[in-house]
Amino acid sequence: MEASELHRRLTAIWSTPSGLWGALSTVDHKIIGRRYVTTAFVFLALGGVLSLLIRLQLAQPEARFIGPDRYNQIFTMHGTNMMFLFAVPVMQAMAIYLVPLMVGTRNIAFPRLNAFSYWVYLAGGLLLWIAFAVDTGPDVGWFAYVPLAGPEYGAGKRADIWAQMITFTEVSALAVAVEIVVTVFKQRAPGMSLDRIPLFVWSMLVTSFLVIMAMPAIMVASSSLILDRLVGTHFFNPAEGGDVLLWQHLFWFFGHPEVYIIFLPAVGMVSTIVATFTRRPVFGYLGMVMALIATGVLAFGLWVHHMFVAGLPRLGESFFTASSMAIAVPAGLQIFCWLATMWAGRPVFKTPFLFVIGFMVIFVIGGLTGVMVASVPFDTQVHDTYFVVAHFHYVLVGGAVFPLLGAVYYWFPKFTGRMMSETLGRWIFGLIFTGFNLTFFPMHILGLQGMPRRIYTYQPEMPWSGLNLFISLSAAILSLGFLLFFVDAIRSARSGSFAPANPWGARTLEWATSSPPPSYNFARLPVVDRHDPLSDDIEAVPVASGLRVDRRELLTSSVVHASPEAREASPGDSIWPLWAALATTLMLIWSIFSPWAVVWGSIPLGITLIGWFWPKGVPEDEA
Repeated sequence: MEASELHRRLTAIWSTPSGLWGALSTVDHKIIGRRYVTTAFVFLALGGVLSLLIRLQLAQPEARFIGPDRYNQIFTMHGTNMMFLFAVPVMQAMAIYLVPLMVGTRNIAFPRLNAFSYWVYLAGGLLLWIAFAVDTGPDVGWFAYVPLAGPEYGAGKRADIWAQMITFTEVSALAVAVEIVVTVFKQRAPGMSLDRIPLFVWSMLVTSFLVIMAMPAIMVASSSLILDRLVGTHFFNPAEGGDVLLWQHLFWFFGHPEVYIIFLPAVGMVSTIVATFTRRPVFGYLGMVMALIATGVLAFGLWVHHMFVAGLPRLGESFFTASSMAIAVPAGLQIFCWLATMWAGRPVFKTPFLFVIGFMVIFVIGGLTGVMVASVPFDTQVHDTYFVVAHFHYVLVGGAVFPLLGAVYYWFPKFTGRMMSETLGRWIFGLIFTGFNLTFFPMHILGLQGMPRRIYTYQPEMPWSGLNLFISLSAAILSLGFLLFFVDAIRSARSGSFAPANPWGARTLEWATSSPPPSYNFARLPVVDRHDPLSDDIEAVPVASGLRVDRRELLTSSVVHASPEAREASPGDSIWPLWAALATTLMLIWSIFSPWAVVWGSIPLGITLIGWFWPKGVPEDEA
């Protein structure tokens, strides 16, 4: 079939209808991925505004800019928003868009579940921010420790809002994780064996397994908290046989793997950018893959180092000290592999590569302070001080946001077909890198001076006022950098210069199609016969044929060698995922006020699921 005729027929089958109905019913992974990314960055901007309010309040002692109650809501909202509505979702969003392209398939596995996951995520974010707008925002910290969040002290519905927001975001994250695992294992292009999978795809595969194994813990914790508050159970009430420390164990069993759920995708982004801008494959591919897997395994043996002052047995603390230091080994291996790649390559210092270099500097500092707080005597002294705030931001902002910003500049042409400004990008990197270090490095000193976290003011006689003012002024530099980033992204999406299909000369499959890709991704599926499929001319990439052009169809392959196994129908657009998400939203929000919502709310949810899965007579409508 001629290329033009093939394009016409595939477009008719795979494209999303125009108009509101098409927008609400689409299951195209690229459209949903862009929505996820955009929504997550909106939440980043809102969380950034909250952080500026915190810095304005702490710039001077005894400030009255924000009262104690509103301050409690603001710092809780900042942490909750950044962890649950930005950091994890934005990494999964990048995977939703990129993984199907990088493995050479036409859509993600379970595309209707993918659409459902986005609507549930959006509903959870709106619930949290609307509650904050009407002065019912959570005020118990992003970790919601009991008994402060329990029925004895957490009056009103603030803690309930937090707990149900957790349910929304974790349902969404679990759905995406399942989609990624199935896509990577069963929809890879022919010939893409396990030892030819791009490192970003490996990182998202390991991350997805972490999500599947870690997030049920926080869902159990938040559901138990809801039951204590609404039904009268006593999971966390010691007077009735409950255990307050049970909450900390459940939360941090999820909470520390969550750090790596955020960090591991960034590792994959860094590896991809380093390989592209050094003009050579990443040194030690097998070692990098094993380091990703080792990090994922060790991540589940660290949670107690958040609880060193909780009165746990000393022998147990020693074990978690050792495991907290052991996880630095795979992280160090990755750093040295990147350095070796740069050393042996021919680096091109474009904006994405600058953010990667900034990441390496900042993350090493965060890693070193992480080893410090893994020591029980030192952690006992700095626990709940601004030293931990500094460490936390060096690890998460340095370890995730810097690679993410580099990845946005790198993949922006693939998302939009346009280039971001190289000149402005260099200024943005300089402002963010400088502003970040000037803002957060002095917090180590504040912590060593004894300034506790989560206080809304302090006395003039305390030796903290000078550094706090300096930090607040430095935060303005950091904010300016992010403001320019948003300006550059919006301007470039509208009127940036058009990008060629492969503007960076990259070697992974997402660049084997146009930028942005067509609705069907690949007219003919690529065949992978080497580790870097685009190391030669793009036109020389071998392709496979045989998929039908009169319906949506995917190729499934074997797990290890990616040998073709079967042709599989791919579900078409459907409005039922939206209805199911609305029914889920109704049930979860109603349950904040009455436990009977679980009973009566299951009726509309069941109706929408029946509509979703009811046989339609054609295979692509039955998934």
